[in-house]
Amino acid sequence: MSAESAAAHKTALAIDALRRGWPVAINGAEGTLALLPVETSDPERLASFDPTGRAGLLLSAGRAATLKLTNQRDAAAPDAPVLIERAPWIDFAMATALSDPQFDLTMPMKGPFRAQCLSEQEAGGSALRLARLGGVLPAFFVLPGVSAALELTPHDIDAHEDAARLTIATRAHLPVAGAEDAEIVAFRTPEMPGEHIALLIGTPDGRPPLVRLHSECLTGDVLGSLKCDCGPQLDAAIHAVKASGWGIILYLRQEGRGIGLINKLRAYALQDQGFDTVDANTRLGFAVDSRNFAVAARMLELLGQRSVRLLTNNPEKVAQLEAAGIAVAERVPHILPANPHNARYLATKRDRTGHQF
Repeated sequence: MSAESAAAHKTALAIDALRRGWPVAINGAEGTLALLPVETSDPERLASFDPTGRAGLLLSAGRAATLKLTNQRDAAAPDAPVLIERAPWIDFAMATALSDPQFDLTMPMKGPFRAQCLSEQEAGGSALRLARLGGVLPAFFVLPGVSAALELTPHDIDAHEDAARLTIATRAHLPVAGAEDAEIVAFRTPEMPGEHIALLIGTPDGRPPLVRLHSECLTGDVLGSLKCDCGPQLDAAIHAVKASGWGIILYLRQEGRGIGLINKLRAYALQDQGFDTVDANTRLGFAVDSRNFAVAARMLELLGQRSVRLLTNNPEKVAQLEAAGIAVAERVPHILPANPHNARYLATKRDRTGHQF
């Protein structure tokens, strides 16, 4: 096993540990942090991890802003690390309430909370990144300078996310509604929990293909949710690519703008409380959009396509593809009518995330 493969493998083990509520440690440039995930742990595991009750609570800056700690810390990106000083009354139940904004209306905070200086900034930031990859809340009990059975570095996480490690696993003919001549191609890395998919439609004719980057949306693509426009976008993209003569749909396993299905549903619960899609993500402690489209660029490279016509309203997709070496010859708008359930969602994308409708 190469050094990069070993690093990626270690991160996959760490993600599995977080989802099971097991402690891990991250060795950053400024020191080591032992971490116990709040969401998947329990009081007994906390007592074993931290018998003296001194572990602080690592949250994100976005969550800290919700807890009114912005006056104690410099302004930071929503997914930057913030350390909350442990107080005797912050038991496991209170830590859970501090970590999950769904409980803000039903369990008012007792406070006051104190933000401490986190000297292990690199390790803290990597911990929140690891939580996002694992699809769990970005919240940990932390012990500086303490080791764990499984230890990793920020470089290990980089290796796990390196799009260059993606390869084609298999391909087959797949007739779909709207494109009976389609071919499906599956991509993966050895550690990836899910596979990315490309749907090739039509026959290459020398022109840049019409390409759609579509992020997985179980609720919209499969269940027909009206809260978003994902299902209709996917269907319309297949028909648009077919009508263009040839092109590619890239189906990316980046549910909920990269935060995972469960966290996306938590964001939905916050939207039910009145928050828009941007504020819901940041209150959970994530960036507004955590997707990395370098994997899409790698998929296009493996398919032999380095210049595309991109079917999108999102200028960030154009920027990330071009930064990864894929020329975008044209941005083709992909605009569908709103419905009463997603009108505010679409307006938020237009007004707060720069989508060009």
